Amino acid sequence: MQVAFVLYPRFTGLDLIGPHDALNSLPDVEPVFVAESAGPVENESGTFSMVASSSFAEITEPEIVVVPGGLGHRDLDRHRALLEWLPRVHETTTWTTSVCTGSIMLAAAGLLEGAPATTHWLERDLLAEHGAEPVPDRVVRHGKIFTAAGVSSGIDMALTLIQEMYGTEAAQAVQLGIEYDPEPPVDAGSPEKAPKEIQELVRTAMTAQLTG
Repeated sequence: MQVAFVLYPRFTGLDLIGPHDALNSLPDVEPVFVAESAGPVENESGTFSMVASSSFAEITEPEIVVVPGGLGHRDLDRHRALLEWLPRVHETTTWTTSVCTGSIMLAAAGLLEGAPATTHWLERDLLAEHGAEPVPDRVVRHGKIFTAAGVSSGIDMALTLIQEMYGTEAAQAVQLGIEYDPEPPVDAGSPEKAPKEIQELVRTAMTAQLTG
């Protein structure tokens, strides 16, 4: 089962690594990192790169696609190759998935028109501008498309997908194998829970990133 993990300039690393480590626990997975061209691709903060082993032209029928978020979603014209590749492979995928603002890439590619989907809480309005119907859930399924909310929810998405494909015991086994048992010291992981002043602090910081 080939799983295509998409790389593009200014992606978010955990968006891919979380789902990769969960899905790669399965015995029949062939992970492939894919980008417009094979080679290193730099993350959004410029602190590390991941290497695409294959180009979009070489990967034509993956069974699963995982599209990460990242600041790159604010420069869609730079990602025409990805936006053209996604509809082509979506025709034959078993599952098409995204994490964080990766759903904006799916929507911009025409895959979420009128569909419920989730994304990072700060970008729900932008997701709507591209034709989707944003919902605040952590993981949202629409047909064969799974979208996950911000960064860390990619692990939840992968476990949900594993449960759908292989059943609850398989998802439990993978969860235990990666010891995914979060106990954060604070409870501010969504705008519904975080204090208003923290929301504004994060909004200001991330807006500066997006516009910088």
